[in-house]
Amino acid sequence: MKKALLLASGGLDSTTVGYQLLSEGVEVVPVFFDYGQHCAEMEWSRVGEVLPADMQPPERYDISDIFRGSRSRLIHEADLWNEEVQDDDLYIPYRTMLFFAAAAARAQTVGILDVYTGFINSNHAKEIDCTATFMNSLDGLTSSIGPVRFHSPFRYSSKADVARAAVKLGVPIGRTYSCQASARFPCGACPNCVERLNALKAAGLV
Repeated sequence: MKKALLLASGGLDSTTVGYQLLSEGVEVVPVFFDYGQHCAEMEWSRVGEVLPADMQPPERYDISDIFRGSRSRLIHEADLWNEEVQDDDLYIPYRTMLFFAAAAARAQTVGILDVYTGFINSNHAKEIDCTATFMNSLDGLTSSIGPVRFHSPFRYSSKADVARAAVKLGVPIGRTYSCQASARFPCGACPNCVERLNALKAAGLV
């Protein structure tokens, strides 16, 4: 049976990729990174809740010391009643590159050669390392330094495309979580929440 390591966050995109892999008969090893995000416990609880019960239990790794001292509002939760959060406030440098490097190291360590992510071609102003161009460049880099290969099935897809696929696969969409500004409930106003809501509308789900 083919094995794959999945970068799991509890959000719609990575969860949908997990369901897709399982439907194809792939043995999935979910990996969750705690990078100090204020919603880490919420995300971790959702990872365990939304992934299929017959999937291997997720592994959790703490890399939060890397971003100690960060002023990002992904690390320090804002008071949404009194503070305005801009796109720039949510930026964390090299976060995705760090995820990929750590995932590749873990995968090769346990004999897995394929790492899957739910990253889509993001339009967020600061998420330059979540674009199809970045993913394509990463493919060229990793091919020259090791056997692990990265796969982002939705790299050219919209969030609405992901939502439609999630419905077909039976993903518990309402239980997935990806808010950037609040650790306890979807704020409805951060880039992730807005993109998610627009996608669900476009897919005819709300």
